[in-house]
Amino acid sequence: MSDKAALSDPITLRIPEDILAEVEQIAKATERSRSWVIVRALKYYLMAEGNEILQILKGEEQIRNGEFSDAEDVFDELLGTSRSDAA
Repeated sequence: MSDKAALSDPITLRIPEDILAEVEQIAKATERSRSWVIVRALKYYLMAEGNEILQILKGEEQIRNGEFSDAEDVFDELLGTSRSDAA
């Protein structure tokens, strides 16, 4: 079994020349391909900002599906009280 991930069909990507120059410098210094450097950069993006966006989308979907708890109920549960105790 191979450790390599399945690859997509090639895609065309236009990036600013200054960024491409940096990608090429990094690729040369690490003896990797430009594709390897770009995929690595995308992975870091997806782990950080991209993941945050995906989590927001997931939360919005959960709210649409009624999968949420009222904040006051959560706080009451944490404090060991209920709204009926306050009355």
